[in-house]
Amino acid sequence: MGKTIEFYKTLNGKCPVEKFLDSLDGKTAQKVVWVLKLIEELDIVPKTYFKKLSGTEAIWECRIQLGSNIYRIFCFFAKQNRIVLTHGIVKKTQKTPKNEIKKAEKYRKEYLKL
Repeated sequence: MGKTIEFYKTLNGKCPVEKFLDSLDGKTAQKVVWVLKLIEELDIVPKTYFKKLSGTEAIWECRIQLGSNIYRIFCFFAKQNRIVLTHGIVKKTQKTPKNEIKKAEKYRKEYLKL
């Protein structure tokens, strides 16, 4: 059973994940697209590429690594097997920054109110 990926738009119409994706170079963007296709198509996605963030209610991360660079795209599940991508970061530390998780949770709450 496939999943559908959609991009979250803020109340004022901005799309943070699109802005993040536009900032990536071509090779990185290709890897991100490959990982997103994997997430859409596989019923069970390896934790290497897709993992629920511990300590959160419902925030997941798409995990992309290219060379020594690590990228994270935050997301959550919505109705009908939809995965809503909120925003992305270049991960520079071992732990995922709490403010980025809070941002994803805020976006999720806004989305679910609509």
